[in-house]
Amino acid sequence: MGEWTKRFSLKGKRALVTGATKGIGLEACKVLADAGADIAAVGRDHQGLAEVKDAVEKAGRRCVAIAADMATVDGPVKAADDALAYFGTIDILVNNAGVALIDPLLEASVADWDATMAVNLRAPFLMAREVAPAMIRQKAGKIINISSQAGVVALEGHGAYCASKGGLNMLTKVMTVEWARHNIQINTICPTVILTPMGEQVWGQPAKGDPMKAKIPGGRFGKPVEVADAILFLASSASDMICGHDLVIDGGYTAI
Repeated sequence: MGEWTKRFSLKGKRALVTGATKGIGLEACKVLADAGADIAAVGRDHQGLAEVKDAVEKAGRRCVAIAADMATVDGPVKAADDALAYFGTIDILVNNAGVALIDPLLEASVADWDATMAVNLRAPFLMAREVAPAMIRQKAGKIINISSQAGVVALEGHGAYCASKGGLNMLTKVMTVEWARHNIQINTICPTVILTPMGEQVWGQPAKGDPMKAKIPGGRFGKPVEVADAILFLASSASDMICGHDLVIDGGYTAI
């Protein structure tokens, strides 16, 4: 095995992934397990949790499936505590769970605003706050917050979503200021439209999707595995000097 492959290996690591039953989260569980990590998979869909557990175990890794609702206060806290109780510690946290409730600002409801902030911003804070003490004690850890290009540039009709993801980007920087001294690297990944079930729901119709695609110099939307591979990089020792960074995966959208 070449030295470079060792730097990308996650052998012996334990990863906690939220939103693990579909899309980016499911692909991340598979990729991280393939790289050697045991997985704590968090989601609401019991059938989906069974499927991701089966996929991880087929890769020869351990997996604990944890049912939790990231929209509540207790859900993220209990999910993190259950993962810590099962594995003893968490080396890699992937805050992936998210919602996109799309409306123009003048039509957006307070309920949708609050739900968006709860899942996209509050839950990552609560998850990180639960697992960080163990990372501090072991003087090592990786936290990867899945944000969006909508946290970097504005998108029409995405007021709550953009605000939540922009907030997540800044939360990541504060985590960096407070926790990087303990050898914990915290970064965000900011994808363009990714063809997950949620991406298909929002952008799948050509009338809406084609104009968005036309703004991407690369000429296409992304695939879940392209984000999962970036998660692997940020979870590995190959990225140990990268901290507080927003990694944009957008085919060049934000370059314009």
